[in-house]
Amino acid sequence: MESTDHVISITNGEESINAPTPRATLGKGLNRGMGTVLGGGLGCIAAVLAQKLGVVGNSIIIATSVFIFGTIATYIRLLPSIKKRYDYGVMIFMLTFNLVVVSGVRTDEEVWEIARDRLATIVMGFIVCIFVSLFVFPLWASDELHGSTVSRFQDLADSFQGCLEEYVKSANEKENQAGGCFSFCKSLLNSKSKDELLANFAKWEPWHGKFRFCYPWEKYLKIGEVLRELAAIILALGGCLQASKEPMTLESVNQTVQLESIGSRIVWTLRELGDSMKQMRKCEEPQISSKLKAARAELSLVISTSKISAAIDNSDALAVASFVFLLKEVVDKVEELTKVVEQLGEIACFRAH
Repeated sequence: MESTDHVISITNGEESINAPTPRATLGKGLNRGMGTVLGGGLGCIAAVLAQKLGVVGNSIIIATSVFIFGTIATYIRLLPSIKKRYDYGVMIFMLTFNLVVVSGVRTDEEVWEIARDRLATIVMGFIVCIFVSLFVFPLWASDELHGSTVSRFQDLADSFQGCLEEYVKSANEKENQAGGCFSFCKSLLNSKSKDELLANFAKWEPWHGKFRFCYPWEKYLKIGEVLRELAAIILALGGCLQASKEPMTLESVNQTVQLESIGSRIVWTLRELGDSMKQMRKCEEPQISSKLKAARAELSLVISTSKISAAIDNSDALAVASFVFLLKEVVDKVEELTKVVEQLGEIACFRAH
């Protein structure tokens, strides 16, 4: 019967420690272990002290210690730095402390046995979970973060290209179309918390595949931040298309062609940056710089030759002006994105072409 209880305890420990990724399993296991050791140790001290004070002192010590440590642990869990990484450990500390200290009404031997058995079951369950997570069915948070970041370049390039195609289509058909290519941009704006969680998990993972120790995951968070800003600008471009009552067209066909040329350069740059991260090679910085420089020059030409200065008197012309200036913001943001990807390549030692 006793061995059956231990098996059930180990199984419960595995269920509570096991997580989708090795780092998450490792983090929960360490949190549970630290919480158990601290809670069990302090609980044993309080329980032994309570037993030495007689029946009345026993109850007073137990009630006081549960109240004090429970209050402290509850308030500590509210601290952002603790809640982010050690919330589970604090909760286990509270549970273990209460379990052990309340057992102070029993004998000394039973108190130490409870603490020992609980720690032993957690250690065994932790070892089993880590073995399975690392060697049997590994699901690396680093792979997921890297893959999702790489795919966003392609998806943003497609969204931006779709935005320009809608502009050309509205000019040719003389009719504005509702934006149907911005669903990814909207979902990308809500990706910050998931990226931070995956980056936090990835930092604790062992060396595996192409990801070594101390890999610069903070650069992935920076890239994600810039990509979200770029997605917001693309959404604003779509808003300009839908806000205009009449089809948005510039003064000449040449200016429209120039905008298409600018868009193709930006789309190529985004795809090149994504491809370089996917293959973990350094991006073609000279070619990217030349394309962005040409795009900036063409944008300046479009702005100088169009009647944007008079746009404030006409709502449709104002939409055109906003569209052009947002394109300039896109170019600036892609340049910033290029610099961050280059920094990642240098720190992570991406291979040359």
